[in-house]
Amino acid sequence: MGKPTGFLDYKRAERPVTDPVQRTEDFAEFHGELSLAERQIQGARCMNCGVPFCQSEYGCPLHNLVPEWNDEVFNSNWNHALDRLLKTNNFPEFTGRVCPALCESACVCGLYRDSPISVRDNELAIIEHAYEAGLIEPRIPEVRTGRQVAVVGSGPAGLAAADQLNRRGHSVTVLERDDRVGGLLMYGIPNMKLDKSVVDRRIRRMETEGVTFVTGVDGAAIAERLLREYDAVVLCCGARNARDVAVENREAAGVHQALEYLTESTRAVLAGRESDISARGKNVIVIGNGDTATDCVATAIRQGAVSVRQLVRKPAAGPAPRNWPHHVRSSAPDYGQEEAIAKFGADPRLYETVAKKLLTDKTGALTAVVVDTAGQEQTLPAELLLIAAGFTGAETSAAEAFGLALDSRGRLGDSGYRTANQKVFTAGDMRRGASLVVTAIAEGRACAKAVDEYLEGYTNL
Repeated sequence: MGKPTGFLDYKRAERPVTDPVQRTEDFAEFHGELSLAERQIQGARCMNCGVPFCQSEYGCPLHNLVPEWNDEVFNSNWNHALDRLLKTNNFPEFTGRVCPALCESACVCGLYRDSPISVRDNELAIIEHAYEAGLIEPRIPEVRTGRQVAVVGSGPAGLAAADQLNRRGHSVTVLERDDRVGGLLMYGIPNMKLDKSVVDRRIRRMETEGVTFVTGVDGAAIAERLLREYDAVVLCCGARNARDVAVENREAAGVHQALEYLTESTRAVLAGRESDISARGKNVIVIGNGDTATDCVATAIRQGAVSVRQLVRKPAAGPAPRNWPHHVRSSAPDYGQEEAIAKFGADPRLYETVAKKLLTDKTGALTAVVVDTAGQEQTLPAELLLIAAGFTGAETSAAEAFGLALDSRGRLGDSGYRTANQKVFTAGDMRRGASLVVTAIAEGRACAKAVDEYLEGYTNL
């Protein structure tokens, strides 16, 4: 521990952010960075607890060695900090941007002073400094095993599995049905949260290290070929079946699922064009209260919505439970709500509110939504309704193509990573249901161990 009194001597400092109104003018990332000297101070705040809950099952699915690399940051040993970080996390540049920081909810310093260590920001600073300083060296296997592995899906689970198996010396081909690699990272998370150049940078690195990526190919369509030509197949197809809402006139034009909306928005941003599903000049209503709903709010504002409302079925979050460590969704405004408050003067969230009926014009286009708020009905103008109500599981096509069946919750199974077909493995949201990027990376790593043991009879991953 570099400074035993650091948590007493220094206050938490977060990355600077662009003004909420100013940043809605484009889709660029809006967080800055502290200086290296300031970041060292944040590393000094780590208490080096005897029992570091931040890296336990309570705090991090990857079991990141948080106290170790915080100490290295404090001592300006950036090489060693990078080494400790990459030991458990394949893609800290992703988790450092989009993870909800369960580690900080489990931080003892947060319990003591309600000001946890800035673990996520420290993590991001380590990896970005490493890129800037040229510390990231390609890790190309010296020996190849001769084993061929196909990974279907290039989201965080698929990328993590591919990265691990490639390091082991297996030859890995990643198949992606979209036109760009990245899955959820590319099209499910808006550019202002995760700039797509960051994803492309990592993909180029993996290609240099020997991973082959093929886009525009649906693995389900060539399942027989994959089973015939590869020694193992890993299915990481996500949980893309969106939950719908029961509301009168659901078929109205102007109603879209959140993932459809966010995907098209990102495609438009990357192409430098107007989105085919645009909020420009429209009153927008978002159903849901998770991260995806927040992303919809923020995206609609950037597209030029004239108003944004967010329907939340549950009441505002109450006080945190007394059992600790825990991770509780706060009712404090997230970045999208902050922007709506700054832009429109009010929090967009309407709690205990559900959509009852959609009103349309003569052409069937949405004009308004009748909502019920705690027993009181009102009509809200709306030309665009976005449903961000979560997901019910994986699509059946991939599983069926490989002769497998999803369970009643739409998962390929959560008892292990190998499926009923001994050559086929699965990981990520497809295996366990919709979850976090950090969880998907952990899933991909664990699945890679199972595949390696199947191929070699043992594993050292």
